[in-house]
Amino acid sequence: MPAQSKAQQKAAGAALSAKRGDTKVSELQGASKEMYDSMSEDELEDMASTKHKGKPEHKGD
Repeated sequence: MPAQSKAQQKAAGAALSAKRGDTKVSELQGASKEMYDSMSEDELEDMASTKHKGKPEHKGD
């Protein structure tokens, strides 16, 4: 599942970093904490590696 905005991509990157043990889980907040709890490392990697050219900063509803 590709990221739909730059903010989603950043949150996925933070959650992926925590999954890999590079950052502390306690440092996560908001969307990145939810992603950490609900997504696998592979899913997070797919979302974090999405090309961000042309993506909005935040997803519109």
